[in-house]
Amino acid sequence: MRILDEIRGSDKKPKALLIYLSEKVKKDKSLLKDFSDCLKNATTVEKGTLMEILEYASKNDPDSAISHLDEVINHLNFDAPRVKWEAARVIANLSQRYPEKVAKAIDKLLTNANNKGTVVRWSSAFALGEIAKYNKKIKTELVKKIENLSKKEQNNGVKNVYLKALKIINKQNE
Repeated sequence: MRILDEIRGSDKKPKALLIYLSEKVKKDKSLLKDFSDCLKNATTVEKGTLMEILEYASKNDPDSAISHLDEVINHLNFDAPRVKWEAARVIANLSQRYPEKVAKAIDKLLTNANNKGTVVRWSSAFALGEIAKYNKKIKTELVKKIENLSKKEQNNGVKNVYLKALKIINKQNE
C-alpha cells in the first residue's frame, strides 16, 4: 500500500498516525519509493505529514531520504509553514552524510531564516548550522551569514541554535 493511501485511509489521530507510519517506514524503506509521486498528489496537510515522516526516516537513516533531496529542497518555499520546517529538518539530517549535495538548499534556507514563523526560522537555522559544520568548502562563507543572522534574530531560541552551531564550528577550527 502506498504511504499516501495509508494517510488517507487511516482513522488514527495525526500524532498516532505519524508514529505508526514512521515506524513502518523504518522497517520497510521501500515505502518511500513513491514519495515524490505522493508529494505531487497530496493536500497541504498530507504534504506536512509526508515531510515529517521523511524527517523521521532521515534522522535514523540519511540514505533513505537522499533520493528525495530535490523534492525536499523544492518544498522549502512551499506556502505551508509545517512543510517548510520539516523540509529544513530533512536537510539538516542529511548534512553530515551529504554535505555537498545539501548545499544547494542554502539560498532557500537563508530566505526562510527571515520568515515570520519562529519554527520555520528555527528549522532553517538548524539546517544552516548543520551544513556549515560539515561542508568544508563553504564553511567560511556560510559562517559569516550565520553570524549576521544570529545578530538580527530577535527570538532567543532561534538565536541559540545559531550560537550553538557557531560554538561547535569554532571548536572544529581549533
